[in-house]
Amino acid sequence: MNKSVPEYRGLLRHHFIEVPACIQEASGIRIFGRLIRSLVFSTDVAIIKNINADAVIAVYPFTPQPAITHAVMLAADMPVFAGVGGGVTRGLRVINLAMDAEFQGATAVVVNAPTQNNVISQLKKTIDIPVVVTVVSELTNIQARLDAGADMLNVSGASRTADIVRKIRQNFPDVPILATGGPNTDTVRETIAAGANAITYTPPSSGELFRISMDKYRHEQAGV
Repeated sequence: MNKSVPEYRGLLRHHFIEVPACIQEASGIRIFGRLIRSLVFSTDVAIIKNINADAVIAVYPFTPQPAITHAVMLAADMPVFAGVGGGVTRGLRVINLAMDAEFQGATAVVVNAPTQNNVISQLKKTIDIPVVVTVVSELTNIQARLDAGADMLNVSGASRTADIVRKIRQNFPDVPILATGGPNTDTVRETIAAGANAITYTPPSSGELFRISMDKYRHEQAGV
């Protein structure tokens, strides 16, 4: 029997971002007792404070810096999956960044696709939170990643994401998979059906959201 869920929004917090409701169809991944189905892909603290995602995946196209991780951790009311490099940033620096993220309270660390297996192995020996390894291609040797110590896979293959997830799931039925959901509910559902346990959602930018508000204010001021 379906149960009605009471909801309270208030006035000041009524205007916030909601992840696609269909993400609730995913099984989720339980980490330290918390079930995570949706992750917001952002380091924008204003976005992070105003979205109903279950967790944050804080990866970005710059050299990882503890100050960024600390800022996200301070703003987030939910678990944080912290990016610690693995592409340009390699070796001992990745290990040190992961240790700092764990000390700050990160729920998991995320490494980029080029990360070497020996670095993954060293991470597993050093930290006691999940190591999430990014996968961008069907050609990735998944078994080698798991043998090195990967706890979860983060599939980010653009339009090929669902296909990559499907192939991984066929060969590794129990591995936890989070994956990008794509631009609409159809692609989210396709990725879940392919075998993703959790979905990463890219929200509109603060600039895009602010443009909508400013357009509204301009129309109101003009009496339109």
